[in-house]
Amino acid sequence: MPELRLRSGEVDGLALNYLVEGRGPAVVLVHGLGGFAESWRHNVPSLAARATVYAVDLPGFGRSGKPSAGYSLAYFTRALYAFLDAVGVTQVSLVGHSLGAAVAVTYALTHPARVERLALLSGCVPGFGWRPGWRARLMTTPGVGEALALCGCARLYRAAIAKCFHAPLADEVAFLVGWEYATRTTAAARAAWLATVRSLSTDFVERSADYRRAIATLDLPVLLVHGRQDPAVPAAHCAETAEGFARATVRWLDACGHFPHIEHAQVVNGWLADFLVGRPAPR
Repeated sequence: MPELRLRSGEVDGLALNYLVEGRGPAVVLVHGLGGFAESWRHNVPSLAARATVYAVDLPGFGRSGKPSAGYSLAYFTRALYAFLDAVGVTQVSLVGHSLGAAVAVTYALTHPARVERLALLSGCVPGFGWRPGWRARLMTTPGVGEALALCGCARLYRAAIAKCFHAPLADEVAFLVGWEYATRTTAAARAAWLATVRSLSTDFVERSADYRRAIATLDLPVLLVHGRQDPAVPAAHCAETAEGFARATVRWLDACGHFPHIEHAQVVNGWLADFLVGRPAPR
């Protein structure tokens, strides 16, 4: 898994790890909260048959650097811009899962001329009805969040991730918890996760109206893929979000929780390939 060091303002010197495979139009896969590049292992090979696919460990996650920073959507977007600049990609399609969808949307809003298409999987998008749950709000309490972060262990992580599946897949849950577990649970990693959770209030609540107005002006094709049984980001949020984009298409999945690209990988891979690098996008 290659690593590069960014050279750009706030993220200068930050080490980012990533996967890259295939040849063709550039597609970047952006994981969600607590995710990592390898989370896309069921999707990269399929898309790489028709595109150059990058899966990035966002700052603070996976094997990437975990500096003391404000882990806002703007921060992740600046890191993503610096990454794409470093690998020489100027035109890209973005696929974001969960919080990664919010990162992808923020990137498209700040660099609209550089984004061709957006695909949002179980996406939570600021500007609409989704708000952080009570657990996330509890983590924002000074001192309480730090104490709770220290209590995390593999058993609790497995239980939390299993609840996000419609029908938990033991091997998948074990992988999502166990991959690079030591690296992903260091003090720096826990601090980065906590800082990300705490940024949600600003991005999803305080700036909600700004995001909604800006998203309405975004003129590019958007595909939303969502499980009807998603317990983390309700299906109603997806429906509301789709109405906020000028050119959005929704694909629904039955018997699907919060990980459509894992729970229904073959179907989702086909949809993504057709949308990103196949037939012309719907207008």
